[in-house]
Amino acid sequence: MITLIAAIAKNNALGKDNDLIWYLPADLKRFKQITSGHHILMGRNTFESIGKPLPNRTSIIITRNNDYFKDGCFIANSIEQAIELTEGNNAFIIGGAQIYKQALEQNLVDRLDITIVHQDFEADAFFPEIDKTIWKEVAREDFKADEKNKYDYSFVSYEKR
Repeated sequence: MITLIAAIAKNNALGKDNDLIWYLPADLKRFKQITSGHHILMGRNTFESIGKPLPNRTSIIITRNNDYFKDGCFIANSIEQAIELTEGNNAFIIGGAQIYKQALEQNLVDRLDITIVHQDFEADAFFPEIDKTIWKEVAREDFKADEKNKYDYSFVSYEKR
């Protein structure tokens, strides 16, 4: 099972200047809980914004640079090659925008786990529009802003129709 996991704003904003726009501890906790023990696939820019392999996960970095190397990570030159490296195990595509777009366009994803931050943000990276003719919402949890999480947000899961 290949799951695409992302946190997006109402206007589909993902990030700006290769960084997250908001700080939402509940989303970070959920991300860690869901992805721990699994393979995570990401573009080089996403990896470099994180800065290191995440604990208790197998990191696969997708890059066209054949000389790219990061200790503790696998390197793939395409999304397809990255998926092959998972050896059929559950895997999560964690970004960035180009990788999300390719994975969706190439029909490589079985499930979407999306955190929607209920606000618009200025950004330079955006998530592709979720095509509701392909994706069906199967679960949703809505949360109000609180002392730790500055914005209203929802955890939404989609499966293919």
